[in-house]
Amino acid sequence: MQVYLPIAEVSVSAFLLLGLGGIVGVLSGMFGVGGGFLITPLLFFIGIPPSVAVATGTNQIVASSFSAVLAHLKRKTVDLRMGSVLLAGGLIGAAVGVKLFSVLKAIGQIDLLVQLSYVGFLGVIGLLMFFESLRAIRRSKRAGSVPKRKHHTWIHALPFKMKFRTSGLYTSVIPPLVIGAMVGVLSAIMGVGGGFIMVPAMIYLLGMPTKVVVGTSLFQIIFVTGFTTIMHAVTNFSVDMVLAVLLLIGGVIGAQIGTRIGAKLKAEQLRILLAILVLAVCAKLALDLLIEPSDLYSITRAGGLG
Repeated sequence: MQVYLPIAEVSVSAFLLLGLGGIVGVLSGMFGVGGGFLITPLLFFIGIPPSVAVATGTNQIVASSFSAVLAHLKRKTVDLRMGSVLLAGGLIGAAVGVKLFSVLKAIGQIDLLVQLSYVGFLGVIGLLMFFESLRAIRRSKRAGSVPKRKHHTWIHALPFKMKFRTSGLYTSVIPPLVIGAMVGVLSAIMGVGGGFIMVPAMIYLLGMPTKVVVGTSLFQIIFVTGFTTIMHAVTNFSVDMVLAVLLLIGGVIGAQIGTRIGAKLKAEQLRILLAILVLAVCAKLALDLLIEPSDLYSITRAGGLG
């Protein structure tokens, strides 16, 4: 069944959009990421303009993240205090990102920026996560290995400390505020929840337990992406509600399935699967930018010329 998307100005199969939303919902529940790193490029691939894909994709992230975070709240694996600090930074970053998005859209450079940003960020993050996950798997297989004690880093010496009881941390609020702000900017410009950056940052920089990271990441993602969607709708008028609704339905269903799958896998296995997905999407986007299009020029006849 074909549906017409008025803002995107294309016709797409409704079942295809439901399927894309469902796949990303599964990933959201499994990995604690909003899924925007995948849904936005996939929308590019089926012909949705990047500016519309970025603004509308955040709707699906809100739905799938909300559905998944409910399951984590039941398990008490959400650090609400840490999530609130991340959220404060995220809202500031999102406001800055939407303004930057509007400026770039006005000068006609937003599509190229979005694609280049995806290639760069996904490539770096995917490689870092992949090699770290391999090291974690090797460590877990060593017989009789004793886990290393956590060492204090420069982060622990920063001021404005706060207790985060659910995470078992007493640390400065500055790093989570900065992480949240970075994710907010990315959410506005790239249409992502930012979990692919926030999850490793929470584990490796803040030292949060993996079991708490997923739910806390989703908590922050819900509000930042919701705020970003509203800002894009009001400022840039690039949110396609027909597309959003179809992605929402698939995302809500998929997130519940993904949460169940994620509970049965080890943290190291989850991270390496996520890394492989990130690198695959990065490779596809890079190829699309590098391969020469078959139709380089479009020549139109100007009226009034002899």
